[in-house]
Amino acid sequence: MLLVGVLLNLACSGASGGSLRQSPVAVTKSPAPSPSEVPGGCGPTPAYDGGQPAWLVESGANNNPNGVPYVLAIPQTAAGFIFGYPLRAGHPTSPSNKILWVVRLPRNGSSLSVTGLLSGSDRSAFSKSFPANSGPGEIYPSIVDVPEPGCWRIDLAWSGNKTTAYLEYR
Repeated sequence: MLLVGVLLNLACSGASGGSLRQSPVAVTKSPAPSPSEVPGGCGPTPAYDGGQPAWLVESGANNNPNGVPYVLAIPQTAAGFIFGYPLRAGHPTSPSNKILWVVRLPRNGSSLSVTGLLSGSDRSAFSKSFPANSGPGEIYPSIVDVPEPGCWRIDLAWSGNKTTAYLEYR
């Protein structure tokens, strides 16, 4: 009877020459890769690839594209992912001048107003509006065409917020 009790105790405790319990494994999170500067931005707004800031990842609901150049607006309350890379003047197709805007501050259902001005000019060359009807995250898909090549100041406004990005169009 004593032998049966010892065997049951050993079986229940998992002490059969080794423990069933696994030792804890330290999980380390790799730091995000640093962004690298790529052509596509101009003036005070460089274009980047990789290494998105934490606010951008969060505002994009962890769904931002990888391998697509992006610019960070000034102040950094918006970013634009340039799908139509490189951007081209006129109304190109295949690819179009698609830019996915991700805003840091809530849209609150308001549209995104996009106004473009050729650097060195004093008049607006275009103005467009894009609805807040996409998700997940605080995003606005857009096509932003400009009439001529150069460095363009792009002013963004939504829900009482304003910011500026500069984009190079070839």
